[in-house]
Amino acid sequence: MTTTHAAISHTDTTDEVGLSILRRPAHTIASLHGELDIATAPALRERLTTLLRLQMPTPLLVLDLAELSFCDAAGLAILIGTQRRATSQGTTLRLATPNPQITRMLHATGLDRTLSIHPTLTDALTPPHTTTARPPTPQPHPGARKRSVVAGAVR
Repeated sequence: MTTTHAAISHTDTTDEVGLSILRRPAHTIASLHGELDIATAPALRERLTTLLRLQMPTPLLVLDLAELSFCDAAGLAILIGTQRRATSQGTTLRLATPNPQITRMLHATGLDRTLSIHPTLTDALTPPHTTTARPPTPQPHPGARKRSVVAGAVR
C-alpha cells in the first residue's frame, strides 16, 4: 500500500524581510518587518552587512523587532552575525521590542545572555546605567598589629 501526502505550502511568503532605516548622529534604528527565516535570511544578511559597511559608523545600531512576526534559527544566525560585525567596527548592537515568540526563542537558545535585548525602543536607545565608583575600602597598613574584638573587649 502506497500513501502520498500533499505538500503544505505558504502562499503568502516573500523573498525578503522588510527593513526600514532611520539614521541619527548617535544611533541608527533598523526596523525589521515580516518573517525572518531560512528563505529571507540571506537577503537580510546582505542588507545589514551593507548597512554596517557603508552607512556606519554610529556608536549604536538598534534592530527594532516590533514588526517581526517570526524568526527561526537562520534568523538567529543573522542576529549573531550582525552583532559580531558591528562589534568589530566599534558599534554596539541592541535588539528592541521582540515579540513573545522571539523572546522565548532567544531565552531557550541562551542568546539572551549574549545579545543586548530591550523590551522597548526607548530602553534600547537609553545609555546603560553607569555605576558610581565607590571609594576604595581602607586597607590596614601591612605592618600594623591585628586586633580581634570579642564581645566588645579588645585583645
